[in-house]
Amino acid sequence: MSLVFLKLGGSAITDKTRQATAKPDVIRDAARAIFSAREHFAGEMKNPELKILLGHGSGSFGHFTAKKFGYGEKENWRAYAETGASAQRLNRLVTDIFLEENVPVVSIQPSASARTRDGELYAFDSTNIQTALGHELVPLIYGDVAFDDTRGMAIASTDALFAYLAPILKPSRIIYTTAVNGIYTADPNKNPDAQLIREITPQSFEQIRAHVGEAHGVDVTGGMLDKLERSVRLVETFPRLDIFVIAAQGAQITSALASFPNGTHIHS
Repeated sequence: MSLVFLKLGGSAITDKTRQATAKPDVIRDAARAIFSAREHFAGEMKNPELKILLGHGSGSFGHFTAKKFGYGEKENWRAYAETGASAQRLNRLVTDIFLEENVPVVSIQPSASARTRDGELYAFDSTNIQTALGHELVPLIYGDVAFDDTRGMAIASTDALFAYLAPILKPSRIIYTTAVNGIYTADPNKNPDAQLIREITPQSFEQIRAHVGEAHGVDVTGGMLDKLERSVRLVETFPRLDIFVIAAQGAQITSALASFPNGTHIHS
């Protein structure tokens, strides 16, 4: 079995500068790419060994709501409820589009079992994810709220969930899709001289860190720098793991599921 973790970034599937604004065409394009990778031909799966754990960010749904209601403020449990509900609304949209495109996704709510301590995820039940994978389903998780032992509440981002699950499920690769095709030396939307960083290793990361800018739009989870730090730690621990940051385009996703796509490659 070849297991791949694939995240649809919040900046790719929503407009992070506008509250609760999804990009259904981007979501549908990704769903079609995943269907193509898993499709049946003459009654047999074209790629029966491919298993996918799908995740997505909260984009302009959860992040905007968290900021609006003051998520994390002491005893502000209304913010907890509102932010979780907002994340679920985007998840429902993603789920419905994937099912329309014949991808058998099964949504698994992270906050039902996720626990954090001082903001760091330390518990998340993977049993149902493993069962879904065993039945050729596509489990779908997402950035969600979490009860925190010390702070009361925190955010269990999809990146943190992937990092927690990687030692348990042992994927062969992790694919992050974003609004642009990889990691750049500057924001390519603002700087025409921005250069694509094609490779990142634990040895080169410290030099690259200074070039990683802040998230475009509202983001309460640390954005790209947090993703890269987690990725570098993972490839240090699991040297055979390949991590890619690519554009959220169907052709790119299809390529990343099978080979080495254009974008940024993070490896040991």
